[in-house]
Amino acid sequence: MIQPQFFYDTLAELGIDFYTGVPDSLLKNICAYITDHSSREKNIIAANEGGAVGLAAGYHLATGRIPLVYMQNSGEGNTVNPLMSLTDKDVYNIPLLLLIGWRGEPGVHDEPQHVKQGKVALSLLDAMGIRYEILSTDEAECEEQLKRANQYMQETKEAFALIVRKGTFADYKLQNNIDTGLSLVREEAIKTVAASMETNAVVVSTTGMISRELFEYREAVGEGHARDFLTVGSMGHASQIALGIALQQGGRRVYCFDGDGASIMHMGGMAIVAQMHPSNYVHVVFNNGAHDSVGGQPTVGLQVNLVQVAEACGYQKAYSVSDKESLQEVLAQIKQEEGPLFVEVKVKKGARKDLGRPTTTPVENKEAMMAFLKK
Repeated sequence: MIQPQFFYDTLAELGIDFYTGVPDSLLKNICAYITDHSSREKNIIAANEGGAVGLAAGYHLATGRIPLVYMQNSGEGNTVNPLMSLTDKDVYNIPLLLLIGWRGEPGVHDEPQHVKQGKVALSLLDAMGIRYEILSTDEAECEEQLKRANQYMQETKEAFALIVRKGTFADYKLQNNIDTGLSLVREEAIKTVAASMETNAVVVSTTGMISRELFEYREAVGEGHARDFLTVGSMGHASQIALGIALQQGGRRVYCFDGDGASIMHMGGMAIVAQMHPSNYVHVVFNNGAHDSVGGQPTVGLQVNLVQVAEACGYQKAYSVSDKESLQEVLAQIKQEEGPLFVEVKVKKGARKDLGRPTTTPVENKEAMMAFLKK
């Protein structure tokens, strides 16, 4: 395995000390080390991977130095436009080092939303003309790979990608954990909202812990899962899936269970929700200021006034709560109000260690939801 400090120090020796991207579970150890050892200006967790490429390009334009962009391979899709129309050699010819976690690697068991991404991760880089190597777990070879990559980028001014397999980096725990002072546990908040819903209401829940906790709540109370669309992939798009349903199912309430990282990733979706005026739409953002599913790296969720954002976009009403009693009061109040409605629930970071994963397949989930919507 590669020690995060070794990787970080080797990059620094090559003159690479600016980082931006979206955290990934396969990169959580190196991302945690970067967070603890870089200044806020030198490690920017971007709204999405495409934005990270833009940030990296701006850094290079200002300094002439090579930046590093980290991401999960599912984020490659968000980078295609800027990699092809901004940094490519046929456009501005801007070098950057891509560090990509290889979820869904063929032959390695992974969650269903990563299978297709894993199959096409390398061929997508080939199609974009981006040279890559699979990062070695041997530190001496890793050092040589970094030197080769750096030389290539310096000579060609093109991007270079390092593909990271599961278990490549040795363990490192984030030390720079900021205590938010929040006490409400997200799983309890999800239970509270789900229990208050109308009997014919449905939920579209975002990727990660939120969908997993909703699934376990339904299991615990024996309600089944037909009312919930668990968006196990497509981070940031749950609000638009929920909008698509709400506009066609005006006779029932549609709840979007969102996360702060996901809602920030494609925040423009909030403007579209508000301007379509779905009276049956309730957007609930569980905000812990962290990318909880991939190592707890921080978001700007708790520094942004999401209520004001929702109000500025045009939501009918927007609320923010941070305790169970206030949440219950708001849930009772919105029963009498027309949407689109926005409820921010500030929760503490973390999840229980024995949290399971959905046992139904995505196709089973889809078919059950569609059958429920026909009723």
